[in-house]
Parts: sequence; structure tokens; C-alpha cells
Amino acid sequence: MANTFKLKTKAGVTSLATVYTVPSNTTALIIGGYVGNTTTSGISATVTVSSDTSDTETNADVEIITNAPIPVGGTIQPFGSGKQVLQTTDIVKVSATGAVDVSLSILEITP
Repeated sequence: MANTFKLKTKAGVTSLATVYTVPSNTTALIIGGYVGNTTTSGISATVTVSSDTSDTETNADVEIITNAPIPVGGTIQPFGSGKQVLQTTDIVKVSATGAVDVSLSILEITP
């Protein structure tokens, strides 16, 4: 098994945007992440995990955080101090009421 650490970023997110999609034949572990407010006023952000795997028990869109407030110059950690396991084709999406920058630290595990 190969383990590869990756950093995925997306700048200036306002409307719903894909930040990361798990590649085929891969399991991913989000080990950290930040959503930072780049505007001059307070905003809110939502982080969604979209799962379309063939496993019907996990095939749903869920909001990890919903309309979480981010003050001017502030950041939030949507996954807190926990980790998030993702399967092939799962997607992490972010939306906000003002511009945010997003970074995710990910461990990809491939056979």
C-alpha cells in the first residue's frame, strides 16, 4: 500500500465549490483543514461531504458544518481535531457568504 500526503487548496470560494475528490482506487483520510475569511466583514461557511459510493449505507450528502460564522481575519477547522475517512469518488465541497480560502491536509492510501 502506498501512502501519499497531499495538500489541496482553493482560493476565493463564495458559491458551492468542489475542493477535493477522492481518486479511483483510493481511500483518503482528511487529517486537517482550514476555511479562512478573506473579506472585510464577518461571513459564514458550510462544508459538505458528498458520497456517491456503491455502499448504500454511506451514500449521502452530509454537512460537516452549516453556516458556521467566521469573523474578519478568522479561520475555522471544519473537521476539528478529528479525522474524516473518504472513499473513492467522495467529494468535499465548500460554500460561503463571502470569499474564503480553503486548505485540506490529506493522506491518500492506494493499493
